[in-house]
Amino acid sequence: MDLNNILAQLGAGKKNTVYLSVTPSVGLELIEVDTQAKVVKNYAYRPLEYNDSLREIVNMEMFKNAVSELFDELKINIKSNIVLNLPMVLLGKMDLSILLSDDAITEALTSEVEQSYIFRRYEPLISWIDAGGQQTGDTRKLFYSAVQKNVVDDIRNVLTELGATLVGVEISLTSILKALAFSGLSQEQMKDGISWNLMIVSSNGYSICSMLGKNLIDYYEEPLAIKSFEGEEIYNAINASAQITLMSYPANYLYIVSETDLVSAELLANRLPVDGVVNFLENNSFKKQDVIPTSLEVIEETAQKISLEAIGIGIGNAVNLPVKFNFGGQSGAGEGSAENPDEPVHVVLGSHEFDISPNNARNIALIFALIILVPALILFLVVPMIANKKQAHLDELNSNLQRVESEVKRLEDEQNKAGNFDVNAEIKKVLGTNRSKLMSYTALGESVPKKLWLTYFVAKDDGKLDVKGEASNVEDVYTFYRNMKDSLIDTKLRLHKLEMKSKSVDEAVTIDPNQPSEYEFEITNMTSSELNPAAQPAEQPQEPAPEENKGGPVKQTVIKLWKR
Repeated sequence: MDLNNILAQLGAGKKNTVYLSVTPSVGLELIEVDTQAKVVKNYAYRPLEYNDSLREIVNMEMFKNAVSELFDELKINIKSNIVLNLPMVLLGKMDLSILLSDDAITEALTSEVEQSYIFRRYEPLISWIDAGGQQTGDTRKLFYSAVQKNVVDDIRNVLTELGATLVGVEISLTSILKALAFSGLSQEQMKDGISWNLMIVSSNGYSICSMLGKNLIDYYEEPLAIKSFEGEEIYNAINASAQITLMSYPANYLYIVSETDLVSAELLANRLPVDGVVNFLENNSFKKQDVIPTSLEVIEETAQKISLEAIGIGIGNAVNLPVKFNFGGQSGAGEGSAENPDEPVHVVLGSHEFDISPNNARNIALIFALIILVPALILFLVVPMIANKKQAHLDELNSNLQRVESEVKRLEDEQNKAGNFDVNAEIKKVLGTNRSKLMSYTALGESVPKKLWLTYFVAKDDGKLDVKGEASNVEDVYTFYRNMKDSLIDTKLRLHKLEMKSKSVDEAVTIDPNQPSEYEFEITNMTSSELNPAAQPAEQPQEPAPEENKGGPVKQTVIKLWKR
């Protein structure tokens, strides 16, 4: 099972993170970017009407249909986390006391934002950042941005109805800066210590972002009714206004991005009389090349529609810029809102990549904590119980051992006092004798062929054996003899007697060849004198007392067997 399946079972990584962009010149865009290869993997768009004056989507039902169609076209599960790019509504700057708390700053910025004509009617969502390194005395410069809360709420409700979850909202300015950095188009401008100006032209006018490397230093916006001009009048109007404005922001570079089909960034770059290097990028129908390459899944005609905003939102956190405005739905968000608390975090483990939300991260942490702590708790409770039980058993064994040792010591003391009984020697003697006899019995039982009968067997305590028997043929006798010798290696057995069984001379002479002969044999390791001891008296003496039997005759076990 791979990592993605494991995380899916734990509730993490189960939802994909999908990136959408509301781009006035294109519509609604859905994009998937391979941040490692810097390639657009998948892309689709749908026309969507946007009101440039009110800065809002005209019809939320059309937005809902466009989202559903995009997911169906790219075959993406609608139950996904959504990060959305919206056109910038308002961006401003303000100097405030460094003593103000975040809540006080948000309150002051809200009062300022409500002076705008848009936010006189709608409640704002605010996000703000510190201007990098621009703190003078007791004040600091802040950049703030705002979007309509009702717009974000409407979008969230539509996505929720479809089964998706809105986890982040960014604005077009940050998306454009991220796309320029990711693609390398502004590599020279974004070097540390380099001053440059980003000029963004839209149908409502133009804005100038004064930059130092990747940091936003100043911002200026000039409303201009570009739609009211025709042909060359547009460029003359922009030139007359921007020429004076750019003199207030001296820089080494000027980068022009046109967001409207009414203005060509290339023509405007050639007409603006400014010092320094001028670069341009067509983010409109004048586009001549892709910002980043696209995969074969994206047809060429569709690839021409891909906007800077879509690429910027689609790369997620692949580029880290100080300029971060994010409206995750927290009303009155302050500096911390640049990172949405509910936004999924992109995690890379080896070759695996997945997004995990803070809630799922807490769930996974809880699961792993349970996996680790529950066994530890069980061990903490069970191990002492087992240890106590084992200790009681050990104590019992020690007690028994002490009792046995005490008994042995008592017997040894009695032996020392009597002087005629050695416990250890007696035990060894009994064990040795029994073992010798047991081996003899075992060898006897395993060695007897089918057509051989034993008639006599004796086993003495000193290892002496005598076996007598009968057989129907000589081969069985020799087989039995070899088996006994192999089983009782150290007994030095010999075949003492092997002869044909007969009762008289006449019987031996008249043996019927058709009748099987019978043979008598004797296998032993005794000497002749031991096999034929002197005749014993008719009356056997009474068995002597134990103390008088020392050094007496060797004990023996005699077994007489009869042929059946």
